[in-house]
Amino acid sequence: MQTPEPLGATRPTSKDVARAAGVSQATVSLVLGEKWRGRVSERTAGTVREAARRLGYRPNLAARNLRLGRTRTALLVVPALTNEFFAHVYTGAAAVAADHGFGVVLYPSPDGVGPARDPFASAQAALDGVLASSMATAALEAFRGSELPLVMLDSDPADAGAAAHVNLDVAQGMRLVTAHLLALGHRRFLHLASAAPSWTFDVRAAALGEALRGAEVRTVRSPLTVAAAREAAGAALAAPGPRPTAVVCDDDILAAGVCKAARRLGLRVPEDLSVTGFDDMALATAVEPELTTVRLPAEEFGRRGMEALLAVLAGEPARSDVLLPAELVPRGSTGPAPAP
Repeated sequence: MQTPEPLGATRPTSKDVARAAGVSQATVSLVLGEKWRGRVSERTAGTVREAARRLGYRPNLAARNLRLGRTRTALLVVPALTNEFFAHVYTGAAAVAADHGFGVVLYPSPDGVGPARDPFASAQAALDGVLASSMATAALEAFRGSELPLVMLDSDPADAGAAAHVNLDVAQGMRLVTAHLLALGHRRFLHLASAAPSWTFDVRAAALGEALRGAEVRTVRSPLTVAAAREAAGAALAAPGPRPTAVVCDDDILAAGVCKAARRLGLRVPEDLSVTGFDDMALATAVEPELTTVRLPAEEFGRRGMEALLAVLAGEPARSDVLLPAELVPRGSTGPAPAP
């Protein structure tokens, strides 16, 4: 690869990038214009992008956007910024977007769920596409009827309203949790479920119900806050009748609330009560004992979602079969069921 001569104060051009990458200017134009798929190899595209980054080359996006009718901006709609999981989703999505000259605007739905106003005077004019969590589906009403490509994250793949779907295998995650608890001898369960209406939580509940068929299971719903979970779990654990020996939670935040409720009731975790979470965020190792939970690849989730959106924008066939694996992470919050 030939190294270009120092450019001093002169702004690098596509010709400089072509010389540095050892390719033609036409190839540089294809790669940086996002028209390379099917014409240029992945390796060559990476070489061109790296040369452009090293030289500090920046195309005239304003002129190109006017020419292409593109803003090179995607909107990521999430239920709330207070949930660490979605911060990691954004990190993954933004990294892929940056590699392709795109920006990502993060838009949290007010109060986590419910309708949200269009953050732009005209979403159609200001955006190229939308990436959205199923937990914030209602917030997408501002974009209904537009022609913006929509990629849904963790949503029903049968929904025809999206151009593509990228999902996490949350059902497998719940099966791993229940198998772990059943192997420890637990037969009486409390499911502390999220009160937020969402396809992803419906899938978790269905998988749990199937896996624990024949066992004793009670379901209680709670908002996704530690305080609400503590109150809901405290009432359920103090109710008359045989107490559950294990609590399966839809989220680590809910699990933290259960641990606080157990402590207030004088119950030991895991000697008297096993508790499991879901997501494996920082909170899972901040509580004591640390949470047994399901690890979800949040950054990879964001990356794959943005890749799907870029593919749709490039006119490639949309895929709705992307399913990222979940992993059980056993820690100190689960143990053998207490003796009757």
